[in-house]
Amino acid sequence: MAKLTVEIVTPEKRILTVQADEAIVPGGEGLFGVRPGHTPFLSLVEPGTLTLIEGGRQDRYFIAGGFVEVSNDKVLVLADAAEHITGIDVAGARRRLAESEARLKDLNSADARYALEQASVRREAARITASENR
Repeated sequence: MAKLTVEIVTPEKRILTVQADEAIVPGGEGLFGVRPGHTPFLSLVEPGTLTLIEGGRQDRYFIAGGFVEVSNDKVLVLADAAEHITGIDVAGARRRLAESEARLKDLNSADARYALEQASVRREAARITASENR
């Protein structure tokens, strides 16, 4: 049976290169699944959990956002940041979420920092949610 090659790459390093039966990706329009033979496409990746399925086993990674390219049975995730869900520092994520929420309260939507803090809130909330699905 055909397999997917899945790669997760961040600006700092290659996180992973594995074979999988399926990848479930947190796309810009919601979750989507990719199996061998999938039509080529590009998509935004929102902060969330990337699930890889191989032989009935699931392995999960937190993706902080980025892009995904699907082509020729390859799934290339170009992530802003990524980590295996077992490596998530939940206390740190909760602290960063609280700090971002506090800063956000002091800003209005016209402030250039507003969008950055909103993105931080979304990212840390998604990281916490991912950690709860261990």
